[in-house]
Amino acid sequence: MSQPIELNLSKVPIYDHCFFPDRSRVVITNGPDAQIFDLTDSSGKPRLVTTLHHHDKTVTALDVSIDGKIVTCSQDRNAVVWSPNADGTYSRPTLVLLRINRAATCVKWSPNGKKFAVGSSARVISVCYFEEENDWWISKHIKRPLKSTILSLDWHPNNVLLACSSTDMHVRVFSAYIKGIDSKPAPSIWGERLPFKTLCLDYSLGSWVHDVKFDPTAEFLGCVTHDGCVSIVYPGAEELEVSNVIKVKTPSLPFDTLIFATPSKIIAAGYDCHPVAIEGDAETGWNISYSIDDPTKKKHNNLENQSALDMFRRMDLKGSDSSASSKLLTVHQNTINVIRPFQSDASGNVLRFSTCGNDGKVVIFEV
Repeated sequence: MSQPIELNLSKVPIYDHCFFPDRSRVVITNGPDAQIFDLTDSSGKPRLVTTLHHHDKTVTALDVSIDGKIVTCSQDRNAVVWSPNADGTYSRPTLVLLRINRAATCVKWSPNGKKFAVGSSARVISVCYFEEENDWWISKHIKRPLKSTILSLDWHPNNVLLACSSTDMHVRVFSAYIKGIDSKPAPSIWGERLPFKTLCLDYSLGSWVHDVKFDPTAEFLGCVTHDGCVSIVYPGAEELEVSNVIKVKTPSLPFDTLIFATPSKIIAAGYDCHPVAIEGDAETGWNISYSIDDPTKKKHNNLENQSALDMFRRMDLKGSDSSASSKLLTVHQNTINVIRPFQSDASGNVLRFSTCGNDGKVVIFEV
């Protein structure tokens, strides 16, 4: 396995990041602005291309669409869409009418880039689409039965179904069908008739649900919760029925984020500062498989490579043992906030993924 690619882009926490479809640039948020870095500079170092300034409070999340549009959402209760100019620059933000009275917390483009969804602390999901007549993005709200802050969103490949997780301990799947924007989806395990706001799944995992993702086959959900567990939720044949829930209890601190590398492999990360792979299926169950950037192995190797005399010297100089160093043995030196797929093969299996964290780094790992 090759070494992780480490990009030091900020001196303060990076709350979210997203690579452009061609992976030549990355956009991050580390405050009230979003910054775009070019990764193809001849020096080999990331080069700041532009700063997108519009919000007056922290940008909590961002996303890049398949055609290069950037959407940002903020604690100022607003969202903004930035469309690329012909020369690849971004100059004119487009207004989004979210109609919320609390902070926007997460945002996600639909796979085809025609609409996006914004979660908020207002117990509302705003499904936004473009109205050409007025040159702005308008929204339709999903409210019931949401009872608390929305922490994450994920779209089904059909551009209609939307999974959400929240601090009311529930994971849910709604229909976000917009007439005139979406084609009618084919019947699936999630339902047949899917008018806007149809609730397709609602299940309590007993703890804050930090993140949720559809698996690559879009037939079940992966979730990470504040109790340090990874849960896999399988829908049933009947309306709102859940056929099976597999909860993997881990020795880790809570995970904040996850992706599916394949239908049988989840990569999760959070407060332990390094990613973990969980593998399995509905028949055999799911279990922790291995750690990526494993600090335990690095510690073992370090102890093997240093002599007893070196250890005593450190203890004498520092007045303590060598474990007192504040530097972690992982690439990330603080909580990992977001994982995103970076590179996939022809079958859609993730080969490499990227992470961002409170240490101001974006890191690219191999699965």
